[in-house]
Amino acid sequence: MRRVYLDYAASAPVRPEALAAERAYEECSYAGANPNSLHTAGREAARALDGARRDIARCLGGRFRPMDVVFTSGGTENNNLALVGLAMGGRDRNRRRTRVILSAIEHDSGLDVAPALRDRGFEVETVAPTRDGRIECAALEKMLGPDVALVSVMAANNEMGVVQPLGELSKAAHRAGALFYTDAAQGFGKVSLDVSDCDAVGVVGHKIGAPVGTGALVVRTCVPLRPTSFGGGQERGIRPGTQDVRGALALAAAAKASCAHLEVTRREVAERAERLYALVCAEGTGIVPTTPCEVGADRLPGMVSLLVGGLDSETLVLQLDARGFEVSAASACASGSTAPSHVLTAMGVPGPLATGSLRVSFDERVPWEELERFGNALLEVVASAR
Repeated sequence: MRRVYLDYAASAPVRPEALAAERAYEECSYAGANPNSLHTAGREAARALDGARRDIARCLGGRFRPMDVVFTSGGTENNNLALVGLAMGGRDRNRRRTRVILSAIEHDSGLDVAPALRDRGFEVETVAPTRDGRIECAALEKMLGPDVALVSVMAANNEMGVVQPLGELSKAAHRAGALFYTDAAQGFGKVSLDVSDCDAVGVVGHKIGAPVGTGALVVRTCVPLRPTSFGGGQERGIRPGTQDVRGALALAAAAKASCAHLEVTRREVAERAERLYALVCAEGTGIVPTTPCEVGADRLPGMVSLLVGGLDSETLVLQLDARGFEVSAASACASGSTAPSHVLTAMGVPGPLATGSLRVSFDERVPWEELERFGNALLEVVASAR
């Protein structure tokens, strides 16, 4: 049985370009050298690290500079460092700013930082999405005030793929004097993001085909961010510790590969997603899209989010796995829970429908023929179960 992996939103297969960058590093003269050392190998490693920063900043856009790129271990560290560090930095700048606003559909690694913020004296509130999964600027503006230190809204949701209006939301936060952070784990390398007014952006390697354990928090040098760990002062003192040059080079290579011809690949992948929606959500199948919005510019092109009424996600995932198709129910980070995801609950999806959620995610490396095979297998599973 030929297995088909369709869980790219959890972790995408490593790209050949990233593997090539790792192999090239292993064979170079500075392999294993500390980029903070003054000798020749150390200086060469530092130059390679700076080159990776340039590549990532260029791919991200938004007038970010290479020096803004702080290498991390991935999304969870990004969210912990950004939310705590920016909130405390904002309060250091103005002691009145003791409130943090998060979207109610942030990744668990973002929402779970709330207790740590409250322990540090912050009031944490969440802004709810609409039924189609969008955070509206008007809803955020009603919550903003002179006491808000930080607003955090993810670039694209990791369960249903809706891309948020970052330009509008970040400008609204700035009008109120608050900092704005976006977790771009799902959006970066898949769609063009309007991050020109974002103070910090989180980038995750394994979502775009870099090795697990690679990532970057891209934060403008003028933005107040208090470090949450301490050591040798590397990465502008924001994230101390000897840098992983190999991982940084692989991350930069995957970013360049993902962002090359982005609009062309986005259209190709979006077209495959539209065809898959048409196949599995045809009248009488009992399968519906999670959000009513059309696949296009406001959704990730390679994420198909479905609701199967009357069935549970665990059964669907296991039955599909038995047929050779690897998908997920929602966020892989919340696996093991039988309760509806907090994202669907916040959107107002009824419980009986939310328990049958299914996420199919892919990029341009997955051909339509494999998606079509999956769609037919899903229809068979649903028909058999009923």
